[in-house]
Amino acid sequence: MRVTFTLNGRETHADVAPGATLMELLRGQGTVSVKDGCARGDCGSCAVLLDGRAVTACLLFAGQVEGRRLTTAEGLADEVGLHPLQQALLEAGGVQCGFCTPGILMAAKELLDREPAPTHQQIRVGLAGNLCRCTGYTKIVEGVHDAAAMLASTRPHAGAEGSDDD
Repeated sequence: MRVTFTLNGRETHADVAPGATLMELLRGQGTVSVKDGCARGDCGSCAVLLDGRAVTACLLFAGQVEGRRLTTAEGLADEVGLHPLQQALLEAGGVQCGFCTPGILMAAKELLDREPAPTHQQIRVGLAGNLCRCTGYTKIVEGVHDAAAMLASTRPHAGAEGSDDD
């Protein structure tokens, strides 16, 4: 079966076997950030954004992405540098072995897109599907909180002169 989808902003075509998972498809495409931690949807290490929503790639069939938009950790950074979320996690020390980091980035990205100024509790709930065996989560939560502040400082303020709200 042939599927066409957008992967990190680029139209992508792939031939997939019936029953192939999205994780298998992405790994076959060279997307190394999608990790196989449990193959049961329990750990979140294979999380990607599917049309902006964090999903576990190990539980979806590759054919389900036809015509859809996928973002992986590779798609967060741009030619200028790291995404503020990536930078904040690094600066906060929320990255140790790094195995869980791509999935945490995807869950955090979805959360910050939905809730630009989350509380620590909202961050913990937003990351609840992601297991980390190294950090104890405190520095990860701090990093997501710091990223929210970084992103807020780059957003146009409502009611600012020359805004589209006029």
